Amino acid sequence: MNSADVCILIPTLNEAATIGQLIKDFKQEGFSNILVIDGNSKDGTGQIAKAEGAKVVMQTGKGKGQAMIQAFGLIESPYVIMVDGDGTYLAQEAHSILKPVLEGHADHVIGNRLEKYSQGAFTRLNLVGNHLINMFFDIAYGVKLKDILSGYRAFTLESVKELELNKTGFEIETEISVECILKRQKVEEVPITYLPRSEKGSTKLNPVKDGFRIGSTIYKLAKLHNPMFYFGIIGFILIITGLFTGTFIVVEWFRGTDHIPLTILTTLLIIFGLQMFIFGTLSDFILTLHRQTVRLIMEQNKQKK
Repeated sequence: MNSADVCILIPTLNEAATIGQLIKDFKQEGFSNILVIDGNSKDGTGQIAKAEGAKVVMQTGKGKGQAMIQAFGLIESPYVIMVDGDGTYLAQEAHSILKPVLEGHADHVIGNRLEKYSQGAFTRLNLVGNHLINMFFDIAYGVKLKDILSGYRAFTLESVKELELNKTGFEIETEISVECILKRQKVEEVPITYLPRSEKGSTKLNPVKDGFRIGSTIYKLAKLHNPMFYFGIIGFILIITGLFTGTFIVVEWFRGTDHIPLTILTTLLIIFGLQMFIFGTLSDFILTLHRQTVRLIMEQNKQKK
């Protein structure tokens, strides 16, 4: 492999404190093809990156997701390493991230931060949130991945070109993970070191707001992979609400008070909840038939070749 065959992609926004050293570290590891997507930084991030020899492209929109979508449209190198520009990842571990891709074992590799993180790299809230989001993802997609929010990843060019991405914010890592599963790509995880952010840089992640957006992204995209999960949650909420109001109605009835409108609402909630489970079952059946049809078509195409 020629080092020029690997594009080091670094999305940045106000990372002047760390971007220069990060580019130097990757160059020391033998990587010269470095692309920095600068989200119109106000602290000279782009100028520092350019001075260190990286190719700098100004982002046309806002958000990390938009930067990634823009960058993926520019890259033509056979292999891509994506890494955050905040100095929390080690350039020397790029080789271990890249190895499964180069050996053909994986189309996409995720650096797992949760096994070797340094003290202070995660707040307690962030650590709990990461575990909950990964657990939610496992339930929704039936795939055991330990760190879907990692910002250190490797791809083949074919893997990148297959991804259909729409999210413009911090949900992009989640959408990439989901897309790789939906496209049936081979995904592996490699343990990596995760360092605390530089004291000169501030985090752009809001744990509560962005955590909710990431969770909602997992849920919304699940309807294309696991419709029973998608409709089942709606049905479960409706039925539990109906049982709650129904219990209140029964207690009040024993006390001699009737609640006719609430009784009608309770009935509708339970009926609609059951219908959601039926929709989920039918959608699961249709999706299974679709997958079998696609698999047969792909096998026939392979035989013709």
